[in-house]
Amino acid sequence: MSLTLTLKQRVARLYYKAAQLPVKPILRYEWARRGQRRINERPLEYAFALDCLADLCPDTVLDVGTGMTAWPQVLADCGYAVTAIDEGRSYWGARPVNRHHHILHDDITRPAVAGGFDAITCISVLEHIPDHQAAVRGLRSLVKTGGHILLSFPYDERRFVENVYAVPGVGYGADAPYICRVYSRNEVVAWLGEGLEVARQAYYRVFTGDLWAFGERLRPPVETGVDEPHHLSCILLRAI
Repeated sequence: MSLTLTLKQRVARLYYKAAQLPVKPILRYEWARRGQRRINERPLEYAFALDCLADLCPDTVLDVGTGMTAWPQVLADCGYAVTAIDEGRSYWGARPVNRHHHILHDDITRPAVAGGFDAITCISVLEHIPDHQAAVRGLRSLVKTGGHILLSFPYDERRFVENVYAVPGVGYGADAPYICRVYSRNEVVAWLGEGLEVARQAYYRVFTGDLWAFGERLRPPVETGVDEPHHLSCILLRAI
């Protein structure tokens, strides 16, 4: 028995060493470029999501639109049983390879993955999906009744923008191959019609301009109220 275990251990070590070979130069390259990256809205979104999840204590979590982020692995490190899906092609142009977590290829507007999750996270994804109502319908189909959906997206309480990247004067994104919507209260109300209710919502002012990606980025961003200037919303929906 001990010989079998020793052989398994040797094979495992060889496997992990071989698997690390192509990853190391990528990590070195990204580390060398660390000063070229800009601070974005993820600290706000991740903090909101983790705060909600800490209160909810779900067993199973689905992450939608993971891309190449480490977010599902962060959740897995917290002890949640995490499944991650990404449609891939419409945003990235190809299926992204995520080195942090296993990603299932699936489209949230017509999901094939089995449902019944306690919680779903969908961080800065919904604004890039053309049929957002179908996406929310897909999210609702995968969360159990009484479960929760965590969303974040560019937001303006009163104004919907079909594609803020196409608005003249936008600070970045004009050459992006995908849309970036700014959602409003009307869209949120429509989503609630899928069998959801708002459990919590936060608003953040991220830029100095009136719209998402207009003006300078605030450092740090500011949490505001619904009647104060804001560009981003994080929202917790409960399935009913």
